[in-house]
Amino acid sequence: MSKVKLLINEVFKKGEQESGKNKKNGIALFLSVCLKDNLKISIDERTLVRYYDAYVIGNDEISIEPYKLDKLSQYIGYKNFADFSNTIVKKNEDANFTEVKINVDGNEIPSPHNSPNVTISITNVIESKVNDVKDFITRNGIGILEMTFLLLLVTGGVVFSKGKGKEPAFGISSLWGVPAIDKPYMYWDKDRYMATDSASLHSRAKVIPMNDFAFINLQKITRPDTLTIENAMGKVWYDKSDNHVEFFTSFGKHPENEKALKDVSEHILETYGGENAVLELADN
Repeated sequence: MSKVKLLINEVFKKGEQESGKNKKNGIALFLSVCLKDNLKISIDERTLVRYYDAYVIGNDEISIEPYKLDKLSQYIGYKNFADFSNTIVKKNEDANFTEVKINVDGNEIPSPHNSPNVTISITNVIESKVNDVKDFITRNGIGILEMTFLLLLVTGGVVFSKGKGKEPAFGISSLWGVPAIDKPYMYWDKDRYMATDSASLHSRAKVIPMNDFAFINLQKITRPDTLTIENAMGKVWYDKSDNHVEFFTSFGKHPENEKALKDVSEHILETYGGENAVLELADN
């Protein structure tokens, strides 16, 4: 399967999940609106239907402009088409696993061939706190991975600093290939989505169907004091309600009030980020 064919298949798969439509025209219309509203690119419904006919139900190769491939890749959570191509390597359409190529400091590490149904894609690895990894594994039940790989937090391109120092304090991160997305439901827990098998947990948790993109990419930024115009413009979204601003790592809807998140502006960052940020006390 070509990289472009794989990309278009993934885009329409995500569009079907998010729109609830199962016909190509309905999905294409949803994608056209979503791409224009969230990624500022205009690809009309008819063009997207042509992509579907060529790459999803057919085997044609039609030309797609590079900038459109970049935006479509961003829609499913990658930086651009090159990032998508380098991260995902599909063997064929019927493969039940994804071959993994992991590079650490320029050295390729082979994937564990005796570990079925494990998909790992790691790019731009940054140093992460061990406690964060243990907490994620504990709350999402990722037991299958304990003997096959070390779970790392993956940066989405933003690394904040500790005060005046230069060491990374927190990266806006995505967890690619996390098996928890195989669970049917998820719920918002303070600053990120958690996966669950149960459609009902308790009265305070709103359980919703699993949304791969939101589960992987959408997190609340708990250290807005580290945000600056240099490290956040174009990479951070926000919601302002009751004169209170919350920052997030992806576009989409606010997990609690369901308002559409907005691209962060210099005014918002200068007013509510950095030294003007209000930090929320963590629950003990």
